[in-house]
Amino acid sequence: MKYYKIINNKAVACQIDINGFDGLWIQEQEGFGIGDLYDEQNGWSKPSITEFEAKEWRNQELKNTDFIVPLTDFPNHAAWMTYRQELRDWTTTSDFPDTKPTAPAELN
Repeated sequence: MKYYKIINNKAVACQIDINGFDGLWIQEQEGFGIGDLYDEQNGWSKPSITEFEAKEWRNQELKNTDFIVPLTDFPNHAAWMTYRQELRDWTTTSDFPDTKPTAPAELN
């Protein structure tokens, strides 16, 4: 039997023997694993998009905004640079992959 450690409602680790390990550990359910979501009211669920899909979207957003980087007079340049940094940092946040960074309004 496998158990998944849940942090911020997300399965982040897997163990067969959880004795001596702290935190919330939930018994596996077929079809679910690391990266999937769990909460006590609703049980297991899949993220709205997969981590792979989220990274593909993020990479495309970075490509779509590459042209802004050298254009320091581009409208709202600082906000675009902040957005691009949020895209790069997104995969290490607890919001990943469920809540995408929001682009400045000019190109949305």
